[in-house]
Amino acid sequence: MSDLCLLVADVLVKSQLAKTAAPEIPQISYLFAADDLTKAQTVALASPQVTTEVEFGAPEFSQPGCQPQLAAQVGAAQVGAIAPNQQLATEIHVQEDNLIASILDDQRGSQQVSKVSPALIPNFTDIPQARALAPRSGNQLYRQRLEALRAGTLYTRIASNSFYSAWSQATTKPSYSQWKQLLELEARAVARGQGDNRLSVVVGDSLSLWFPTQRLPEGQLWLNQGISGDTTSGILQRLSAFTQTRPDTIYVMAGINDLRRGHSDQRILSNLRQIMRQLHQKHPGAEVVVQSILPTRYAAIPSSRIRGLNQRIAAIAQQEKVSFLDLYPYFTDTQDTLNRALTTDGLHLNPRGYQVWQVALQQTESQLKIARYQRLTAAAVSGTAVR
Repeated sequence: MSDLCLLVADVLVKSQLAKTAAPEIPQISYLFAADDLTKAQTVALASPQVTTEVEFGAPEFSQPGCQPQLAAQVGAAQVGAIAPNQQLATEIHVQEDNLIASILDDQRGSQQVSKVSPALIPNFTDIPQARALAPRSGNQLYRQRLEALRAGTLYTRIASNSFYSAWSQATTKPSYSQWKQLLELEARAVARGQGDNRLSVVVGDSLSLWFPTQRLPEGQLWLNQGISGDTTSGILQRLSAFTQTRPDTIYVMAGINDLRRGHSDQRILSNLRQIMRQLHQKHPGAEVVVQSILPTRYAAIPSSRIRGLNQRIAAIAQQEKVSFLDLYPYFTDTQDTLNRALTTDGLHLNPRGYQVWQVALQQTESQLKIARYQRLTAAAVSGTAVR
């Protein structure tokens, strides 16, 4: 049995993940006192008509030849318990945080799920980018995630600089199959230790893989199932990795690597439909949110083609009864290409780009929670069940 298999066996017998704090939703904290509401008050809260359809995605690293070698079995630390090195603490840019906070503050006041306006997305192009001490290559990120599992936690719950001594000198690039194996390990650990925690899953390619953990909305667990360079076909074949988890929300972004490899629109749309359908069937209690394909600066991938695909993806999402999150307009410039200030290479996102995505996810998370609560209150009044 390999060291990696021994790691799984040890991780999966640990106690449940530490319970996270409940998320704060703008101006609706009183909704969580539902037990104290009168029937008339409950009906009033449930009356607005809400839709869960909301509008608004680092280089490729997978190569064969890396077999993880773990020096010892996982210790006795509980999943979720971490002790990041304070001397290597992540740099936080105060100006960025204050700007994001002010944007989210502006959203307080509406209890309806609404389309997100471009005016609500901050302009990060004039803000200096803070560079946190964090993995910069796929092999470094892979090693950090293995070390997190060894310590009995997930990398989405640690500081970006954690286990620096282990990953800073990592040079061997993991293969696609090894990335798949790692994601399966993380998913199995979550399935065994989720407890009462809310869970959101991110599924996709390198854009999802490199989403900074410190920018994921707080108040819940996050499971990142992104693999660099993956296509819709690859993603479709590995959805079973997290079947045993109990997610509240599943975010999907896929298709750009299909376009880079010359795959047809029909193939992309067919695979995405199957992805939506399988996720909806395997996780009936989860909100499936399919995100639009982001623009690029590549002449070989015309923006008109991406926009056309996104329109058809939105239509398929409606047919499959899942939500569609249109991020495309918030990443384009005046030429309808990926805004140069938000990208590293014309395809992948820089910290500013991920800030834009973060705000969109935060607003979507709040909107979906409001919509779910209103469905629950309506069901309580009528005496019917709701997922």
